[in-house]
Amino acid sequence: MFYHAETQAVSDAVPEGFEVDPDYSARNVDWGILRDLAKGDLELSVRPGATADDAVRMVLYTGDGGVSLSRVLQILRGMDVEVVDERTTALVRDDGLRCLVYDFGLHVSGAPRDGLTTLFGEEDFRTRFLDTFRAAWTSRADSDRFNALVVHAGLDWRQATALRAYGKYLKQARFPYSPERIASVLVDNPRTTRALVSLFEARFDPALRTADSSPVLDDAVDAVLVRINHVVSMDADRILRAYLTLIRATQRTNFYIAKSPSSAGPCLSLKLHPRDIDELPLPRPEIETFVYSPTVEGVHLRFGSVARGGLRWSSRSEDYRTEVLGLVKAQAVKNAVIVPVGAKGGFVVKQPFATNDDRVGTNEITREEGISGYRTFISGLLDITDNLSHDLGTVHHPDNVVCHDDTDTYLVVAADKGTASFSDIANEVAAQYGFWLGDAFASGGSVGYDHKAMGITARGAWESVRQHFGELDLDPDCDEFTVVGIGDMSGDVFGNGMLLSDRIKLVAAFDHRHIFIDPDPDPSISFAERKRMFSLTQSSWQDYDTSLISEGGGVWDRTRKSIPLSRQARQALGLDSEHSRMSPPELIQAILCAPVDLLWNGGIGTYVKASDEDTHSVGDKANDSLRVDGRTLRCRVVVEGGNLGLTAQGRIEYAKSGGRINTDAIDNSAGVSCSDHEVNLKILLNSLRGDQQLVGARRAEFLESMSADIARLVLSENASHNAVLGESRAHASDRAQTDGRLISHLQATRGLDVELEALPNHREIATRVAQGNGLTSPELGTLLAHVKLAIKDDVLSSEVPDLDIFRDTLTGYFPHQVTEAFPDAVNDHPLRREIIATQTVNRMVDTGGITFAFRLGEETGASSVDVVRAHVAATTIFGMDKLWERIRQSDIPKPLGSTLALEARRLLDRAARWLLTNRPQPLDITATIDHFLLPVAQLSPKISDRLKRGEAEFVKTSVDRWVEQGTPEDLAVEISELLYRYCLLDIVDVASAAGSYLDHAADLYFALSDRLEIDRTLAAVSSLPRDDRWNALARMALRDDLYRSLKMLTRDVLGSTSPDWSPEERVEAWEQSNGTQVGRGRRTLAAIFADGELSVTRLSVAALQIRNMITTDIQLPAFARNENAAR
Repeated sequence: MFYHAETQAVSDAVPEGFEVDPDYSARNVDWGILRDLAKGDLELSVRPGATADDAVRMVLYTGDGGVSLSRVLQILRGMDVEVVDERTTALVRDDGLRCLVYDFGLHVSGAPRDGLTTLFGEEDFRTRFLDTFRAAWTSRADSDRFNALVVHAGLDWRQATALRAYGKYLKQARFPYSPERIASVLVDNPRTTRALVSLFEARFDPALRTADSSPVLDDAVDAVLVRINHVVSMDADRILRAYLTLIRATQRTNFYIAKSPSSAGPCLSLKLHPRDIDELPLPRPEIETFVYSPTVEGVHLRFGSVARGGLRWSSRSEDYRTEVLGLVKAQAVKNAVIVPVGAKGGFVVKQPFATNDDRVGTNEITREEGISGYRTFISGLLDITDNLSHDLGTVHHPDNVVCHDDTDTYLVVAADKGTASFSDIANEVAAQYGFWLGDAFASGGSVGYDHKAMGITARGAWESVRQHFGELDLDPDCDEFTVVGIGDMSGDVFGNGMLLSDRIKLVAAFDHRHIFIDPDPDPSISFAERKRMFSLTQSSWQDYDTSLISEGGGVWDRTRKSIPLSRQARQALGLDSEHSRMSPPELIQAILCAPVDLLWNGGIGTYVKASDEDTHSVGDKANDSLRVDGRTLRCRVVVEGGNLGLTAQGRIEYAKSGGRINTDAIDNSAGVSCSDHEVNLKILLNSLRGDQQLVGARRAEFLESMSADIARLVLSENASHNAVLGESRAHASDRAQTDGRLISHLQATRGLDVELEALPNHREIATRVAQGNGLTSPELGTLLAHVKLAIKDDVLSSEVPDLDIFRDTLTGYFPHQVTEAFPDAVNDHPLRREIIATQTVNRMVDTGGITFAFRLGEETGASSVDVVRAHVAATTIFGMDKLWERIRQSDIPKPLGSTLALEARRLLDRAARWLLTNRPQPLDITATIDHFLLPVAQLSPKISDRLKRGEAEFVKTSVDRWVEQGTPEDLAVEISELLYRYCLLDIVDVASAAGSYLDHAADLYFALSDRLEIDRTLAAVSSLPRDDRWNALARMALRDDLYRSLKMLTRDVLGSTSPDWSPEERVEAWEQSNGTQVGRGRRTLAAIFADGELSVTRLSVAALQIRNMITTDIQLPAFARNENAAR
């Protein structure tokens, strides 16, 4: 145990019981320390010199063991202390313990000797000095110049540690000054440094907090600013202001927690609000926690309070935040389809274990280091996270943590690179804190869903393969196709992916160890061999049975100087005869650029960039020599089961060159979604009480019983966002202007950074429009995610998630076993609102399209929440979910499916717009559905029976066309009738207002449409150009005007003719009663259609003529009122 020396025990006399070198002066020895010293102990004492000219003496005592003098010197040097002399003496106690005494003469750099005598004469300074040395010696503090703040600025070692942590964080923030330079500035400005520490204490010391601490904090800030304003150096000014900014942006810290509940090593945690820190590169997350200790550092970045993402064990000690920031950008986009927003964390292990274990240098000891660092990192996060009571009703803030932010209870982590098997460890640490999430804290543990066993990430990415291949008229289940890959069969994504079809011809692959080439594989034989390898506990490409490899192939180690290439290998990789041998990096580049059907990325690393990107700026130094340009890829499709296989610009360049690709966020989102379902399931199960509570094996079995249902729910999401991307790709050039306006809207309202997100600016959009091009698929994928995130924020800020109508949306998120067994727990789920918002927005955007909400907002002035209401009502009224499912499940080509879905979307667009402009706002969803659902269902099957002449012929021609292209006849009929079903909204409204039977109103509506040839006019409107926003709006206004006029004319005729007459008789009677107006209108319409090309102007006149036929101030006659009474 360390304690301060009792200087009165120091004497020149050697007590009895000690043997001492006769030449040794014992006056600096503390004999009391030596008497109490145990074997293996290390103790210290320090005292000023006897006179002003004498050096300060520090004596280090050890029991039966020596010390590293170089390490002692390093620690003292960090404190700005020089050793001017040293002597080591062995003293043997009468109990036989051999004690070593190291007597150091010290001098502080730049300090006069007489000043040192005074300084070390102060007990407080001696205490701080010795505590700092001990902290550094026991690795509780780093040995660097920040420790000099103890000597020069009057700090203790923990205060110096806090400033060091901020300095280390600035290094990760790409601050232009090194931690050494930062420490020097702090040492050179001790008063400002003390003022910064005082501000830190004023913000976070619980003992200093009062009911209103604002004046104290303001004074502390002012004190720092006054000091900084006196600083002369610009560098020093920037460094000190950066510290001021960081301390003010810090929201929580565990600095004042006396003892953490965790058994992990101590660390310092700083929770920051990055958007208040100008020094940080973009993007800046909403919440960031920096965890620092001498052995471990890490960051956790979150884009919202309910956020989720993996924690990785990084190998990039110099720039791990840069690595995590790149990953969290992709995670934020990926998490657009799940409940939490994006998060990502990463930590580095800075110091290896100090051990004589013979396992040092082995994978086992490395794993132990990683686990230790992981525990510390997790503990640092949990130290400053709020907890919930068991009934989830009461929030508990951590003891001795002052909070400058809102309640923050949702901390969820996931496995990532290097931590794939650490979930149980994370949950064990969380249990030490009694954290409310239990084993939902880290998904995928021993009681959870094993992603590799489920193959869920690869299966989700395979939905992208199906979509892309379908657009190329390829079926991965039936047609043979060639593949090159990144990874090996031991990996989750690569291994599972290469077993999803026995039609795969895997031509080549590589991982970090080997290169595999099979120029002309037999699909069945190679599939069986891959399956055998996947079943092995561990495997590499060297385990592949080479006798099964086709002629000219083989497996080579990547450490070889060069690899011979056979004629067959060159042919498979598309190489000419000059390439008889290649180095491993060259061969890997050739594999990446091979002319195959699919490049399957199931590994780690970034292998493709854009031609105008510097390979060294990609941020993956290990693969700099392998990287190729997107335009050089010759594969037809790229699917990214792994993260960051291509840079964003690399994807876009490949797509512009004709390749088919999404983003990694789209392709591999199934793993994230599966984990999210697991977490939310466990949260629900953890909330159960009494007889319903599930524990132990029963709980584990219940979770396992739902794995297939979870997979089904997850994969349906992947299929949905692949479908909407496929439809968007097919019409990208037509929608380029709308997409451009949407991007500008997100820039203005959401702060979207187009450069950071690799989206085109308005100038690039204009160029593409002029060239007849639109957004590429990767750009559409990014835009899709940002649209979902923006609308989800809006919905969460509204009352929509609280409406009863969304109860089915909530239950639809969970497997039926849960909703049937625990309906109340489902409804009371803590993330109920977030689940409803996420599912509702996903459904709307995936079915309505990326620009759906934006376009309706432009056209009607409605908010995104208003559009959500209209979408729910419209899809329910017309049963559109069943229709879209029929389209997706039909055995038809993907391009045809996209076209049919687009036809369905036209009905959705018009119906939602109608609800936004014809019903009171905000739309009462339930009342609207109640009003329209049954009447529309009643009228829909009879639509074709009511159509006349041109309208009936249009439907017949349309059905024939769809059937000829491969659409089942019943589906073709439904698709062809959709735009006439849209008219049912007007018909129901008219019937209700006029008090008429539905059938009477419908028959009359279509009879009038036929008599006035409304369909011909509508068709003419549809043929007008829509090459810009205003032409499109003009078309829409004309169309709406025509429908509105037909609606009002129907009401006129209903109100002025007998219900006992046939529709034709009623129209005839109405025409006779309004002969002048109708006759004039019909003549003008005939002239418009007979004379030349139709234009907006002419069709506007046509719409006016039809509108002029409407009778104003309608009074319902007695027979109409009697019909209403009869109903």
